[in-house]
Amino acid sequence: MLERIRIVLIGTSHPGNIGATARAMHNMGLADLALVAPRCEPLTADSISRASGADHLVHTARVHESLEAAVADCTLAVGASARSRTLPWPMITPRELGERLPTELAGEGARVALVLGREDSGLTNAELQRCHAHVHIPTNPDFSSLNLAAAVQVLAYECRLAWQAHHEAPGGAEAESGPPLASHEELERYFAHLERTLIAIGFHDPATPRQLMARLRRFTLRARPERLELNILRGILTATEQQAARAGQDDGTE
Repeated sequence: MLERIRIVLIGTSHPGNIGATARAMHNMGLADLALVAPRCEPLTADSISRASGADHLVHTARVHESLEAAVADCTLAVGASARSRTLPWPMITPRELGERLPTELAGEGARVALVLGREDSGLTNAELQRCHAHVHIPTNPDFSSLNLAAAVQVLAYECRLAWQAHHEAPGGAEAESGPPLASHEELERYFAHLERTLIAIGFHDPATPRQLMARLRRFTLRARPERLELNILRGILTATEQQAARAGQDDGTE
């Protein structure tokens, strides 16, 4: 289970935080580290020193240009944030996150990404909206700022607790596998297709979006569609596009 949990750091500005994150991950048995558009050189003397023996994770960390690329194969993406600043999103605690993992990772090809943002500004609204849920670490409200690696340590600890509880439970190592869920990459292709279709039929005006796509994104991500279900929805969109094109030809608008 731990092998299929990915820590994703976006726009990290201090190499020492990358090394400290690698140490926190290795402490808890996590090994999949991805960096999105880091604002520093990941592999430095500082990052190696702060890794304290977990520098192999720094050496093997994959660097991506975008969040979409970093989580393309993931079936669940959870963004670390205090709150969604423009549109309420499903919010869970680190403990609730851990409790969900055995079920989330039981399916074929399932993979979970835990996404953390920049040291100075966190995740953007657009990045948060690409996550199925947000995780909030309940810190002291009078001093809520957490070091990046400390936040990773808290989340990784809960992941390890969940893994231990799952394997110690009778039959826990044999969780039932369900139908494969749609991956992040498949969902993003669906959202692009959905927006294109809604524009074509005149339901959505990009000039005055009114958070339509954000709300549809939240609804879809909350539903956790299976790959087959998403394919059905895309088939409906394709048929809708074709029908709209035929209607346009019949009335002479094309």
